Amino acid sequence: MITERLIIFHRQYFQDFYIEQSDKVREKIGYVFRIIKTVDKIPEKFLKHLEGTDWLYEIRVEMGSDILRIFCCFDKGNLVVLFNVFQKKSQKTPKQEIELAEKLKKEYFSLKKKTK
Repeated sequence: MITERLIIFHRQYFQDFYIEQSDKVREKIGYVFRIIKTVDKIPEKFLKHLEGTDWLYEIRVEMGSDILRIFCCFDKGNLVVLFNVFQKKSQKTPKQEIELAEKLKKEYFSLKKKTK
């Protein structure tokens, strides 16, 4: 059993998206978050490293034909930092969404360094 992971948010992208969703979608996001918080080896169905990125991951939430992707990274092992989120409509992840996530990740670690 692992020490439970903590999920935090960098900026408002995720929260702004979340409050706009139906109860059913929020419930499914909560289910996936519980897996991420408590399962030692998270199945790739729920969390996957984005190839070609510097340790950027996507949390995968599927509800029927709706597919959500929440970009995140790990900080100090048990801390999961959430960035932007989008609803996937095609096979390929939009480049601008990945670029935004990478920018937010750099910003997060830069701000963290300044507060030490």
